[in-house]
Amino acid sequence: MEQFDRLPDCEMKFIIQHFTGQSSDMEEPTYSPLNDPNGNAPAFWSDSQPLDVKTVESFRRKLKFFFMNPCEKYKARGRKPWKLLLQIIKTAIITIQLVSFGLSNQMVVTFKEENLMTFRHLFLKGYTDGSANTYAVYTQKDMYDHIGYVIQQFADLQNISVGNHAYEKTGQTYTPLVLCQQSYRNGSILPGNETFDIDAGVDVECVEIYPAVPFQQTPMNKNPANLTLDFKRLLAVNINFTLKAINLQTVQNHELPDCYDFDIMITFNNNAHSGRIKVDLDQDVEIKECKDWNVTGTSPRNLLYILFFDTIIILTCLTSLILCSRSVVSGIKLQFEYTNFFATRYAKTVPWSDRMEFINGWYFLIIVSDSLTIIGSIIKIEIQIKDVTSYDICSILLGTGTMLVWIGGLRYMGYFRKYNILIITLRAAFPNVIRFCCCAAMIYLGYCFCGWIVLGPYHEKFRTLNTVSECLFSLINGDDMFPTFKDMQVKSYMVWLYSRVYLYTFVSLFIYMVLSLFITLITDTYETIKHQQQDGNPDSELHAFMSECKDLPDSGHYRVDKKSTNCLCCLPQCRSDDYQERLQN
Repeated sequence: MEQFDRLPDCEMKFIIQHFTGQSSDMEEPTYSPLNDPNGNAPAFWSDSQPLDVKTVESFRRKLKFFFMNPCEKYKARGRKPWKLLLQIIKTAIITIQLVSFGLSNQMVVTFKEENLMTFRHLFLKGYTDGSANTYAVYTQKDMYDHIGYVIQQFADLQNISVGNHAYEKTGQTYTPLVLCQQSYRNGSILPGNETFDIDAGVDVECVEIYPAVPFQQTPMNKNPANLTLDFKRLLAVNINFTLKAINLQTVQNHELPDCYDFDIMITFNNNAHSGRIKVDLDQDVEIKECKDWNVTGTSPRNLLYILFFDTIIILTCLTSLILCSRSVVSGIKLQFEYTNFFATRYAKTVPWSDRMEFINGWYFLIIVSDSLTIIGSIIKIEIQIKDVTSYDICSILLGTGTMLVWIGGLRYMGYFRKYNILIITLRAAFPNVIRFCCCAAMIYLGYCFCGWIVLGPYHEKFRTLNTVSECLFSLINGDDMFPTFKDMQVKSYMVWLYSRVYLYTFVSLFIYMVLSLFITLITDTYETIKHQQQDGNPDSELHAFMSECKDLPDSGHYRVDKKSTNCLCCLPQCRSDDYQERLQN
């Protein structure tokens, strides 16, 4: 008997399996040794059951510790919530970075918009603010006058512009203004006889005008650049030229100025041949690094501070990405451990809903946010040192990254009971909401196509599918209701009557039925989760298994030794004290 008492627990466990033929993974093993006719095991057999209970309790503690919030983990093991502190600091510095970049980008946007307004006043004859959508010419004389005005203003730009605009140069030659007219190849159009003969092929004829050559429009030469237009075949006249400028206002904010190329396009659109030629001026802007610059009276330290701050953000996001990736890997490992535990001990298959509990979606959100912020910060540094000028790409990356950072903050709000119910409701209702939206989208698209084809010719808000969708979405939210009814033209009484039926049924269906059902889905999910929390019943097998562990975080049962023990349960070289210590932890 003494020899069995001296055996380590691991060897004792092996002897039990050999004599009884039963696995130690069974929850309630039974033993019937031959030397006891009543089925009572000797004293050394009885130690196997407490050992089995300790194994289960140890695993329960491990699971419960994994799902604790940072404050509870600090009470359980004294582990400081470094990840929580890092996320708070990261949110603050990323927001500061975004605001700083936004103010800098705002100057770029303002410079573009003001130059566009300047070009419209310089090159469009008689242009007034707010008339961009209605600016047009109606006579042949006005057409020639407007084209000549554009060429004259371009040739005399250096004398009339109050800005720092200049012509583009290629080598020693200025880039010319290019005037092109597009017209049908051949055609004979006689509206009075209701006859026409047209060749659908389009011919393009272009003329180049260099700014070094002074242009004068005399009465004997009323057609600018010897241009003759056949208005019956004319489709469009396009005028293109490039101007350069420097945005000097950034110097006041201790930033290096950028050089701009403005590709200006003036279009006289006669595609409709309705007697109204619409005139539009637009620009494509390319930001470049200035070739030779010198700024005095300011210190470069501010730029160095900004670059250092961006570098700190990159390192912070990289640290956060590594920590969150490690947590994701730990969750996946624990998931497999939990799955194997239930498969071997209880012969059960863990459902996917319980498996997904170990995969924290918030970590993936933070990982994506960190990745976008790191890439955006690198591009921002390159913008600051004038290696690239990709303001739009940098704005998208930094803006999306900051948005996801703030959304990821909801994870920590969920640790509070009253806030957590909102997050759980959104997560639980999401599948039903998606299915409901798919069904509602079928009805919505049906109304979009119908409104576009029927009401489009008589209502401005139904001219394109895009505007139809925007109009109907506004109606669902109760916006722009009366103008949508009022602006319907009454040229066709049948279409007008149809529009009343169309709009009334859409508003009634979506506001009073679809929207109400959508709100009901969220409300029912909220009430269900609220009752579950009040009853205190676990909502899954995983939570039911963990709920049997009654140890509080500050009970001391979650403490672990710093030394690592790699005891494997069936190796004779393991020692009993190490194994018992691991189970108690």
